[in-house]
Amino acid sequence: MSDEFKNFQDFYPYYLGEHSDRSCRRLHFVGTGLVIITLGFVLATGRYGLLWTLPVLGYGFAWAGHYFFEKNKPATFKHPLYSLIGDFVMFRDILTGRIRF
Repeated sequence: MSDEFKNFQDFYPYYLGEHSDRSCRRLHFVGTGLVIITLGFVLATGRYGLLWTLPVLGYGFAWAGHYFFEKNKPATFKHPLYSLIGDFVMFRDILTGRIRF
């Protein structure tokens, strides 16, 4: 964790600022959704060999959003745990309408 954030609550506004582009947020949403669906499938079927696809799905969509739309480096590189948590919190916030899809 970085010294610049005391906790996730302090980090999340920064995280949202790094995801101000709507297309980037949409790609994060799709990637995180695919991670959740794939994980559910793996757990339901016992096909654990598919677990390697989780980071590819999650990070692939997210990093494409940063590269092509947001034009910044993903927060994952400096704040990996907080960024992972942020992906799921932002996913929830988009689902509940708190953040615009």
